[in-house]
Amino acid sequence: MTSFSALLDSIRAVDNTYHADIPDDWLQGRTSFGGLTAALCLAAVERAVPHLPPLRSAQFTFVGPAGGVVEMTPRLLRRGKSSVFVAVELRAEGSLATHATLSFGAARESKYNYRGRPMPTAPPPGTTAAVFRSGKPKFTQHFEAFAAGGHKLVSSAERPEIALWLRHRDPSGMTSLPGLIALGDTPPAAAYTMLSAPVPASSITWSVEMIDAAAALRAPGDAWYLLRSAGEDVREGYSVQDMALWAHDGTLIMLARQTVAIFG
Repeated sequence: MTSFSALLDSIRAVDNTYHADIPDDWLQGRTSFGGLTAALCLAAVERAVPHLPPLRSAQFTFVGPAGGVVEMTPRLLRRGKSSVFVAVELRAEGSLATHATLSFGAARESKYNYRGRPMPTAPPPGTTAAVFRSGKPKFTQHFEAFAAGGHKLVSSAERPEIALWLRHRDPSGMTSLPGLIALGDTPPAAAYTMLSAPVPASSITWSVEMIDAAAALRAPGDAWYLLRSAGEDVREGYSVQDMALWAHDGTLIMLARQTVAIFG
């Protein structure tokens, strides 16, 4: 298998375009899973735009399949005194696969400090059933996961909710912001718990709000993260879900919303 850190290290630049080879072991069906293409977009931006402040938010639109050789082309939209906005397109075989807009912003002094998403109670990682044991989709081979709440996948659950303890199998995967982004999109859609049999699914959009990436990047590479995903509306072949990622110590790392197409 190609580790996440090795895949990032293999990115090569030609003028303002960055090239990467997505191997088969990072695929979800015929395409890379969304978290990896999002991570590659971010990695290209980090290489193309110097002196970036912390990432605050990102919007990813998964337009088409991405596999094999892909090209990422970042475009600086605006650099202000404290903020930077960058767009990036990822193309595969000449066709647009992912479009992203990323917003970076320096910290400001503030007398206000409020955290409204405490980490839910969960059994410790390693004490519950392991997930991703089948190695399908292929990309799941690169992650470890244990059930942490909600419902089992494909269990005809009435409520679409899932919680998992997650980490990269490659400890170096969590030493970079792209690795954190990849981890945040690892689980299948929460609506997958409602199914009675597996069917194909594909992310359409993913909106990420980065709360405290620095806390994650300070943690050891083998640290666990709790991700909770809850479907808010599942109908007409689509699922809209709310997502949150916490560090093992309860620090909120990321909030996200996602629209997923459920086929069959």
